[in-house]
Amino acid sequence: MKFFEKPDPDMTERVPPGQNLAKGFPVLTYGPTPDVTQDDWQLSLSGLTTPKTLNWDDLMALPQHQFTADFHCVTTWSKLDVTWTGVKVTDLLSTVDVDTKALHVMAHCYGGYTTNVAMEDFARPENFLAHTLEGEPLPAKHGGPLRLVVPHLYAWKSAKWLSGLEFLAEPVLGFWERNGYHKRGEPWAEERYSD
Repeated sequence: MKFFEKPDPDMTERVPPGQNLAKGFPVLTYGPTPDVTQDDWQLSLSGLTTPKTLNWDDLMALPQHQFTADFHCVTTWSKLDVTWTGVKVTDLLSTVDVDTKALHVMAHCYGGYTTNVAMEDFARPENFLAHTLEGEPLPAKHGGPLRLVVPHLYAWKSAKWLSGLEFLAEPVLGFWERNGYHKRGEPWAEERYSD
């Protein structure tokens, strides 16, 4: 059975260059998968903002939305029309006082993973914090109980097992960015690796 297939020529507006379509939802992770329950989960907001920590009830009290988005991995596969449920990043940001000097965000994760996103890429209504995948609680292997999803960037920016958002004035490289990946990671420009 083939797990990946070349996209049809008429899909060039949806599938970035160099990508193949995944028939399933591949799992790629560096390091062990953290085991975090909803009861134990917390999200800390730090840096250039009033410090705040959300628990699962706080997250679920925010407006909930369903999102359908395409998902593009830097390892050359894409999955189209993935349906998630979660909280818009913009709805979360409306509950906190982030300093206007904050131009970057570092996502921190259970297990120690980090990734950086410029605020202009982060604070968009199509980005969200996902807790549900295809109608089921987000499995740990896909980043549950909560992951960031930034559909317009490669998937390593959609940090699994999200535990914190740190607002910064200057960019700081995250895990893959320190190890040769591009600082931004825009699929249509094939920003896979740093120069």
